[in-house]
Amino acid sequence: MPIPKAQVVNLSDAERHGLEKLITRHQVGQQIALRAKIVLAAAQEQKHKEIAQTYSVTLDTVRLWRNRWVKLQDISLDDLSLEDRLQDAPRPGAPARISADQRCRIEALACEKPEESDRPITHWTAREIADELKKRKIVANISPRHAARLLKRN
Repeated sequence: MPIPKAQVVNLSDAERHGLEKLITRHQVGQQIALRAKIVLAAAQEQKHKEIAQTYSVTLDTVRLWRNRWVKLQDISLDDLSLEDRLQDAPRPGAPARISADQRCRIEALACEKPEESDRPITHWTAREIADELKKRKIVANISPRHAARLLKRN
């Protein structure tokens, strides 16, 4: 089965300058910088194999970012920045069961002293905090382990 021909990447001066600036910026993630380098190399009409060897990535990675760049190029830079174009696409999965507001309330509860909630303890345990979350109706149901994981992340 023949491999489809690589899509042509045409960059405007603003896009080229923005990508070059993005690569040299100190506060940019290395993945974003690598993706910007791949797009710039593709715009210089380098072959997939050359780009992959130069940056030590797979051919699939080069194809992915070349094709994704071409697909997003129709959107203006005002609507979608260069850095946003090089971000990972959203991944599928179940929607979050705990909202941002609930997370804030969970953290606020963890900062309170247990005595203020009429709990006969001096420090919160996973079981106690899960019980208090259900009692205050912050969440309908939560396991002690999940409550502990939420607090551990922060």
